[in-house]
Amino acid sequence: MHAFTSDWTSLALPENPGSMKLLPRPPKNVRVNTEDSLGHGMDAVIMLAIFLGAGFGLDRLLGTMPIFMIVMTVVGSVGLFARFFYRYEAKMNEHDAQRLAKLSGPDQSSAAGGANGEAA
Repeated sequence: MHAFTSDWTSLALPENPGSMKLLPRPPKNVRVNTEDSLGHGMDAVIMLAIFLGAGFGLDRLLGTMPIFMIVMTVVGSVGLFARFFYRYEAKMNEHDAQRLAKLSGPDQSSAAGGANGEAA
């Protein structure tokens, strides 16, 4: 053997590659959160681009260049804001219901129902 030759088995990777964890593995059953601000922003941009493109196509087809682009963009914007408003309202109503349920403590209706069930 030469002076630079050595036993390469000492440099080999461990037999169980799962024993070295450089990065944590994400859980398998995790869904992507589509209720975040980035998702809403991308939704708005894509929908406005679709409505603008539809308006542009109608304008080219009918020969009325800026009219349908403006109208379709305004219609898309109003629809998006209405959608965001109703989503926000539903989410706030859900949060209010959870907050009120937490403040009221244990559910009073289930305690009353249990007493009636025992008497019958």
